[in-house]
Amino acid sequence: MSGWWVHELWNSGQRVELIAWIFWVIAAITLHELAHGWAALWEGDDTPSVTGHMTANPVVHMGVPSIIAFLIIGIAWGMMPVNPYRFRHGKWGRILVSFAGPAMNLLLAGCTLIALGVIMKPDVLLEHGFSDVERFLFTGGFLNLILFALNMLPVPPLDGSNILANLSSTVANWYRHPRAQMAGLLLFFALMWSGLFGAIFNFAERVSLFIAYSIANGLQ
Repeated sequence: MSGWWVHELWNSGQRVELIAWIFWVIAAITLHELAHGWAALWEGDDTPSVTGHMTANPVVHMGVPSIIAFLIIGIAWGMMPVNPYRFRHGKWGRILVSFAGPAMNLLLAGCTLIALGVIMKPDVLLEHGFSDVERFLFTGGFLNLILFALNMLPVPPLDGSNILANLSSTVANWYRHPRAQMAGLLLFFALMWSGLFGAIFNFAERVSLFIAYSIANGLQ
């Protein structure tokens, strides 16, 4: 199956990268959505529990369309049902719940890159490249940085748009337009297939490597 991302990574010998990508996409989305759920529960909304979404089962969070997209093109998304009208702190509760998901991705990125910096030997890396464990951690680090950055974009229905809408009534009115969600999705996918996504991808890799190197050098 020429052109299929799984086939290409496997045949090019990047099997650790393939395994790491599959693991971290599923883990990052699952924990991202659970973070939304935990924040909603803290805000007094039991919708995540009532609907059965407070589970570690990634199928519940991703759904069939997302899983199919992941198998075909390597990207996916998730959803956590909440009822903002039940939040105890009004708009600040909505902001908290929206930010909880990206914050989880930032936390995962930090943990994996710290772990990478602790075990990494910069001189060995320059000569031989990443070991399998280092490659696994590096993938988790830069992938979660990408997910954090993408989810913070102020494009409906991403978390960044919910945060911005609760900070500005003018923006909220724009987002209430019947076609706002569809326009946001089209814009998001346009950005993904443009050079901007590649730039974000490369920048996340550079930042991840810089963080890991800084930690490794600081421990020497």
